[in-house]
Amino acid sequence: MKPSIRANGLATICLLFAACGAEHPVHYYTINYPATAASAMNAEGVVLLVGRIAAPEGLEDSRIRYRSGSNEVGAYEYHRWSERPATMVRDLLIQKLRASGKFRQVQESSSAAAGGYLIRGKLFDFSEIDRPGMLTRVSLQLDLLDRKTGLVLWDRQYNRDEPVNGHAMNDVVSSLDHNLQQVIADSASDIESFLSNRK
Repeated sequence: MKPSIRANGLATICLLFAACGAEHPVHYYTINYPATAASAMNAEGVVLLVGRIAAPEGLEDSRIRYRSGSNEVGAYEYHRWSERPATMVRDLLIQKLRASGKFRQVQESSSAAAGGYLIRGKLFDFSEIDRPGMLTRVSLQLDLLDRKTGLVLWDRQYNRDEPVNGHAMNDVVSSLDHNLQQVIADSASDIESFLSNRK
């Protein structure tokens, strides 16, 4: 009797572990990049390079982040970005600056790339904020370096909160997307304005 009870108990425990280990589907999200069209380049404009956008370790993976209370941070295990947030910021900034038509060229920085100015930055926050109401936060710092002199000519911090209309993950993603689009639009406009005033 005892061996069969032990076998049944062992089988039950194995079934419980198998149920707990059942796989959850991972959902991937992306921001809405503008439609790529041939941008009108300004032959009189400067060549602009967009360098690395750094991010804290918590934003280096693709999991969608959230903040709860004053100090608690976490990540959704089964809801992820299709790319790292810092990469999405850089790519969106490049597209926005190209679409302006104010520059001779806008390209990603590399050791072989030649350009007069370099944009660098750090993404401090790109997350859902849980308070009495839900919102999203984007916090991005950018600076503009003159590559000839090595001097930082312009430095700006952008902090923007936006409400989440709903409680589903799609609502959070939509809010983060719109929030980031606004921050990038503001920063691109500020960079264009600064450089046009230097002529």
